[in-house]
Amino acid sequence: MSTIGLVGAFIVAGGVFLVVMGLGMSRRGAGAATSDEFQARLAAYGVGTMPVADAGVPAPVGPKLSLRERLANAFQPAADRLGKGDVKKGKPPLAEQLAKADLKLRTSEYFMIQVGAVLLLALIGYLRFGTIIHAILFGVVGYFIPGFYVKRRMAKRVKAFNDQLGDTLILLSNALKAGYSFAQAIDTVAKNAVPPISEEFGRSVREMNLGGSVEEALNNMLKRIESPDFDLVVTAVAIHRTVGGNLAEILDNIAYTIRERIRIKGEIKTLTAQASASGTLITLLPVALGLFMYFVTPTYFKPMTENFIGWAMLGFAGFMIFIGNLIIKKVVAIEV
Repeated sequence: MSTIGLVGAFIVAGGVFLVVMGLGMSRRGAGAATSDEFQARLAAYGVGTMPVADAGVPAPVGPKLSLRERLANAFQPAADRLGKGDVKKGKPPLAEQLAKADLKLRTSEYFMIQVGAVLLLALIGYLRFGTIIHAILFGVVGYFIPGFYVKRRMAKRVKAFNDQLGDTLILLSNALKAGYSFAQAIDTVAKNAVPPISEEFGRSVREMNLGGSVEEALNNMLKRIESPDFDLVVTAVAIHRTVGGNLAEILDNIAYTIRERIRIKGEIKTLTAQASASGTLITLLPVALGLFMYFVTPTYFKPMTENFIGWAMLGFAGFMIFIGNLIIKKVVAIEV
């Protein structure tokens, strides 16, 4: 085996190893958490503090760290620097994004998966095309793939939450009519609903059990979900706790509004499904076909990339595809 092939094999092995290790650590049980991790989780709820060793007193010896934990700790400083986010641009920190996507990953574990994806795809690009430029391009794609997955999972979870919210408000209203307090009604939802809404309400119950107020628990849930419909619920509950009133009736009215809105959105989606599918197909088909042909037979597009006219034609085609997709989206976008 040549030196380049041997180095490539090691890179592939390293990339696959990091991906598998990062995914494997997401399956850890609750019993695997150390005392420091437990204190950090309590600190996230505003209870307790991060453990700090006293001066002159040796720190307690914890359980021996596994190889996965050592790798995660090694990647943690880089993950902290890259995962700070940008509040001004509306980009939340990486840890907050993972929580919104309901991924049981630390930032260091996510960073391990990202590095593994970069190495793996970079080597695939180099072995297939034999140039550093293709390796870099494939590596860039590998860097963004985990982020796209997290964003897609976040959007999917918010949609599932909104679809369940109407029935959940009815359950809350019935619990209040039965004589439960609002905190007890939230606990009822956490025990009887289905994910993701049961998970979010269960977390709110734990926050209240640890000393938080109902308003704080609901506002924290709103930060994680960012749902306009749930924002209406939180506002109604806050006003009720200030001025009083019939909260059960208010929740019934909000539930009716939300369920009607979901019904109308479903009808609109059904009526515009053909146009949306056509826009997606028209946009993705030429791009996917071009990438497939370029990967299978790179020489097929060689005449297009050897002169300015070919690049201009490719750029114009991409621009027209973008304009067509934009027009179709504007046609089918109906606000409710």
